[in-house]
Amino acid sequence: MFSWSKREGKKDPELFQNVSEGLKRLYRTKLFPLEDTYHFHEFHSPALEDADFDNKPMVLLVGQYSTGKTTFIRHLMEQDFPGMRIGPEPTTDSFIAVMHGEQEGVIPGNALVVDPKKPFRKLNAFGNAFLNRFMCAQLKNPVLESISIIDTPGILSGEKQRISRGYDFAAVLEWFAERVDRIILLFDAHKLDISDEFSEVIKALKNHEDKMRVVLNKADQISTQQLMRVYGALMWSLGKIINTPEVVRVYIGSFWAQPLLIADNRKLFEAEEQDLFRDIQSLPQNAALRKLNDLIKRARLAKVQAYIISALKKEMPSVFGKDSKKKELINNLGAIYEKIQKEHNISPGDFPNLKKMQELLAVQDFTKFPAIKPKLLESVEDMLGNDIAKLMTLVRKEEAAMPSQSVKGGAFEGTMNGPFGHGYGEGAGEGIDELEWIVGRDKPSYDEMFYMLSPINGKISGATAKKELVKSKLPNTVLGKIWTLADVDKDGYLDDEEFALANHLIKVKLEGHELPAKLPAHLVPPSKRQELN
Repeated sequence: MFSWSKREGKKDPELFQNVSEGLKRLYRTKLFPLEDTYHFHEFHSPALEDADFDNKPMVLLVGQYSTGKTTFIRHLMEQDFPGMRIGPEPTTDSFIAVMHGEQEGVIPGNALVVDPKKPFRKLNAFGNAFLNRFMCAQLKNPVLESISIIDTPGILSGEKQRISRGYDFAAVLEWFAERVDRIILLFDAHKLDISDEFSEVIKALKNHEDKMRVVLNKADQISTQQLMRVYGALMWSLGKIINTPEVVRVYIGSFWAQPLLIADNRKLFEAEEQDLFRDIQSLPQNAALRKLNDLIKRARLAKVQAYIISALKKEMPSVFGKDSKKKELINNLGAIYEKIQKEHNISPGDFPNLKKMQELLAVQDFTKFPAIKPKLLESVEDMLGNDIAKLMTLVRKEEAAMPSQSVKGGAFEGTMNGPFGHGYGEGAGEGIDELEWIVGRDKPSYDEMFYMLSPINGKISGATAKKELVKSKLPNTVLGKIWTLADVDKDGYLDDEEFALANHLIKVKLEGHELPAKLPAHLVPPSKRQELN
């Protein structure tokens, strides 16, 4: 009795208190059963836990040694953290999760992976060789109230370094990449060579290009000409490794609080730093959407896993020749992929790496593989087709309810206000601190142009103004915006001050600056300031 009400309740989005709760329930009730049945956790990724859905956004820093990863973290927080070591040699030999905590201190890896409130429990699978090189640095810092940062060991070159770690470095990074919100690859403008291990790491992160950003650090130590060559070489190297038509976003600068050695590109570095800061600051607001997106990617892979495992089970003989048939199936896995693609209309991009899958299958007992179970697949299809769409609506509601949620504190506050904010005193902001109207400096020359246009009652019409303003060769869309800003009293005409203002804004645009959305108070013509007040 009343079983129908339970069935309906499962699909009712109103039962989800928030996105995080909704994602947990969908994963536990619909996706996990499919993963568990078809050995997903043995082949791809450990099962998710509540902490994976509840944790703050995480930023993963990856790079060769001495590219400034630890210094970058210190620059963001403007504070040292426990376990921090900085130097030109390979100093960071551990994975350090820098997280918020009321008490400053270090939690070692073995203790960290048994804490249900931290999203690291499944790292236990990498063993003591890794856990002895993993720790959490806790401290009270405003930046860490919104995000956590993962510092990683510097990547070295040579086969010897890869073997001596004692754990699968690329696999650990891939585990983090699945769970973080942003992956920042740091490069040193002085040593741009990409070692074999770094190349392997970037390939391991290949399925997460949407999270990836590149920082070309220490760019103040080379000249502009050298910087252009280094940037070009970096893009060429990344293109060969990542091998996708999409260009990874690269930020250029010197991310530490020391004087610039070569200050020629100060404006460029400031603009790049602000762009990167905005990207990091947006992470808390977009965290729910990222988790939703990752769950969809995981579900698609789990479906493919089910089709592969059931296809292998179907081909296995019931009595004799199991070992030889297993070897044959592994060798012909590419053909099985193609068959599944055609039968179920699945994109080739949804399939796991062929070579890696063959290696993992070699140690599996195919006789224990289950046959296809339509109900499990139907449940995941229902999740993707209905529940996710409903949950997306809840994501938008949460975003609208928290529009100001962003990372605060540390370096993020450094240039928010005052005369050192990006663009302060430049472009449309020029003259902001001056008592005299900045447009007045060039007004005599603008007046000559104005009176040559034969104003009537001290004003010129839009049609008359257009003949002069189009000489700037700016697009009509830009000139239209300039007209809107310059016509301060909105009467459809320009007087001499408004005409001078229009020409000043044209000059701002021609010098490469952006126009303001609203006319700043210091640009309002003196005669109009009383009217606006």
